Amino acid sequence: MLLENSLKKILIIDFGSQFTQLIARKVRELGVYCEIISHHKSNNIKLIDKNVSGLILSGGPLNVYQSKKVKFNKNLLNSNIPVLGICFGHQIISKELGGKVKQSKSREFGLAKVKKVKESILTKDFFTKNENNVWMSHADEVTRLPKDFKVIGKTNNAKLCIVENTKKKLFGIQFHPEVTHTNRGKIILRNFVFKICKIKRNWSSRDQKLKLIDQVKTQVGNSKVICALSGGVDSSVVAKLLSNAIGNRLTCIFVNTGLLRKDEEKQVVHTFKKRFKINLVYVNAEKQFLNKLKNISDPEKKRKIIGNLFIKIFENYAKKIKNVQFLAQGTLYPDLIESKSVTGSQTSKIKSHHNVGGLPKKMNLKLVEPLKYLFKDEVRKLGLELGLNKEIISRHPFPGPGLAIRMPGTITKEKIKILKEADHIFIDGLKKNNLYHKIWQAYAALLPVKTVGVMGDNRTYEYLCLLRAITSEDGMTADFFKFEKSFLQNISNQIVNNIRGINRVVYDVTSKPPSTIELE
Repeated sequence: MLLENSLKKILIIDFGSQFTQLIARKVRELGVYCEIISHHKSNNIKLIDKNVSGLILSGGPLNVYQSKKVKFNKNLLNSNIPVLGICFGHQIISKELGGKVKQSKSREFGLAKVKKVKESILTKDFFTKNENNVWMSHADEVTRLPKDFKVIGKTNNAKLCIVENTKKKLFGIQFHPEVTHTNRGKIILRNFVFKICKIKRNWSSRDQKLKLIDQVKTQVGNSKVICALSGGVDSSVVAKLLSNAIGNRLTCIFVNTGLLRKDEEKQVVHTFKKRFKINLVYVNAEKQFLNKLKNISDPEKKRKIIGNLFIKIFENYAKKIKNVQFLAQGTLYPDLIESKSVTGSQTSKIKSHHNVGGLPKKMNLKLVEPLKYLFKDEVRKLGLELGLNKEIISRHPFPGPGLAIRMPGTITKEKIKILKEADHIFIDGLKKNNLYHKIWQAYAALLPVKTVGVMGDNRTYEYLCLLRAITSEDGMTADFFKFEKSFLQNISNQIVNNIRGINRVVYDVTSKPPSTIELE
């Protein structure tokens, strides 16, 4: 549902790209309000109200000639509202106005060099020495421009890479300025928003907080809500947001699955029950989860089992509280776009998530997911705006299934204990060496492999511990953190010498893509 207010805004029409929310995030970072709607709804002229100062058409997996699947209101291109088409959006502009789009002879995926053909308000300060590196992801291309369009930039494989019709305020670019791989891509969006659409800054973390509180109040009404609290950044922010919105009608239920980080259950109870004075029910369900996961090694089955049991426990406790109709969760946008399309457009499913794919088909509670259109960095800023301390806000991301997906293969009580200790040593080492806040996410994993070792005069046959630490801006792409050799050597020694059950430590040097951040 769109926010009804007097804010001038950018409206993003989503054609199913996994990067659509990155566009919104970049626009919000510029301090300008924006909203996303599916291309299926672009024919609803009521959504294009007087406050829409500019349109951005996203990329997508479709072909512009798949008319039965592509829905777009062509009249928007003649409405005198500035339009920026990105990738598929660039192609749809050309196709709808009489240009030609066809399959590329040479597909472009990854980095490409775009060269300036002529000056443009859209690309002011974008080029260095008349060229720039950009991120491409397309198999089709515009081969003939519509009338009155001019070429601004080109690549070796896309001669019509950046185009414009200044009279109609229409602009198209084949690459993705919203991803971090495009050098100075944010300048393109800044020029479009401020120089072309002429919007003034009107959005901040405080505005976002007020909007989300208002949305929660509207959705929940006078009902009671139970919150799936884990103590991580996401659920902590949700709990505080819900507390601000509905007060004592919120009850937080903290389920100790036995798959949490070392002593995490103690920290959660202290923070929310004693410090924030929020209604908190503590449920120790370690045995239940361990029994359900016995002899289960398939990662998707693990996620489904944990998700189903998690919800059942909530439903059981919900029965004890009268008039509870809603369950609040800390689902973020990356969770959604790796699991399903947010706007109903076609996207690729990568894996199910605890807060998404793990939900049973029939559930007695309605979901409240106020953070589901936000990225992690936005959630952290929101948490600070809500008054949460930096110790909570700066915690590394932790998956809903917990240590279960950092332990490929079967799960046992012994392996959980070993992994908790290894993870604690690693994270503690990061903090003591002032590395924790330089890293997006770090963890230890226990691999289902035993190797031979030697300690003193004795042979050992114990587990292999994998360490992973990555840097990222949004969790969509990531690179491994480059530690000094001495740090890794010290952590390895501590783990092997202090934990019975591990005799070998390795460090993961794979980026995302091709891998994901978590192992399962």
